[in-house]
Amino acid sequence: MCRVGGPVPTPHLDKLAKEGLSYTRFHTTALCSPTRAALLTGRNHRSVGTGVIIEMGTGYPGYTGKLPKSTATVAGILRDNGYATAMFGKAHNTPEPEISPAGPFDHWPTGQGFDYFYGFNQGEANQYYPTLYRDTTPVLPPKTPEQGYHFSADMTDEAIAWIRNVGAAAPEKPWFVYFSTSGVHAPHHAPKEWRDKYKGKFDYGWDKQREMTHAKQLAMGVIPSGTKLTPRPDSIPAWDDQPADAKKVYVRLMENYAAYMDYTDHQVGPSPPRFPVHSMPGTAGHP
Repeated sequence: MCRVGGPVPTPHLDKLAKEGLSYTRFHTTALCSPTRAALLTGRNHRSVGTGVIIEMGTGYPGYTGKLPKSTATVAGILRDNGYATAMFGKAHNTPEPEISPAGPFDHWPTGQGFDYFYGFNQGEANQYYPTLYRDTTPVLPPKTPEQGYHFSADMTDEAIAWIRNVGAAAPEKPWFVYFSTSGVHAPHHAPKEWRDKYKGKFDYGWDKQREMTHAKQLAMGVIPSGTKLTPRPDSIPAWDDQPADAKKVYVRLMENYAAYMDYTDHQVGPSPPRFPVHSMPGTAGHP
C-alpha cells in the first residue's frame, strides 16, 4: 500500500485510514483464520479456539478451529444493540466439514452475529469462478468472466445494494458491514487492463524495491528516523543472481500483485454507478 511506503497507489484505502482510526500496533498471527478470529472477537486467537488455520483444527484446547459459543463477536454485539449486520467476501472461519448444505450453520457468518453473508467460506477462491454462498445457500455468480465478471466487483455491488436496501427499509437503523476483500490473497486474479498498467514497473527487481520502500517509509515517518534496512535473508536470493528467464517470471508476479492491490483499492472507492446489480432475493438494486 502507498500509505505505508509501498509502490502501489491506494488513494481510497488511504482516505479511509485518514478519516478513520489508524492503530500503531495490531498483533497479527501471520495466518488468516486466527487473525480474523482475533479481529472479530477482540481476543487472543487461541482463547477463541483458533490457534491454527481452520482446516488444521484439532481436538486440543485453543486449536479446535471453532469459535466457542461463549465468544461474542463485534457483529453479534452490534446486532444485539439494534444494528443490521452483514459480511461480504472471504469468511474462512467455518470448519471444513460444516461447509455443506447439511450444516450445522452455527459456525457460519450468519451464526456468528451477521444477519447476512455473501461470499466464499474457504481460504481462497477463483475470482472468476468462485464458490459462492448467500447466507448458507450456494448460489451461482450473476454472470460469466466473458461478460466481465470478477468477484471483487460482485461483492462490492452486493454490499452497496445491501446498504441501500437497509437504508430504504429502515432509514434510522444503524448498520455494520464487514467488507473482507479477496485481494491481495492468493490467487492473484487481477483483470488484464489493471495488469497492463504495471507493465515494466518492477524491472529493477525486489532488492531495489526494498531500498525504495525503506527510503519512502523514512520520509513518511512510518518508521523512526535512523532506522536501518534489515539485511536480506539468505533464504531470499539476490535479484542480480537470477537468470534472465526467472526475472521475467518474477517481474510478472510483482506486476500482477500490484495490479490486484490497485484493483482492490478501486472497489473500495467511489466509482460510476454499476446498477442494476444482482440483488438480494425479494429486493431490487436501485441507484
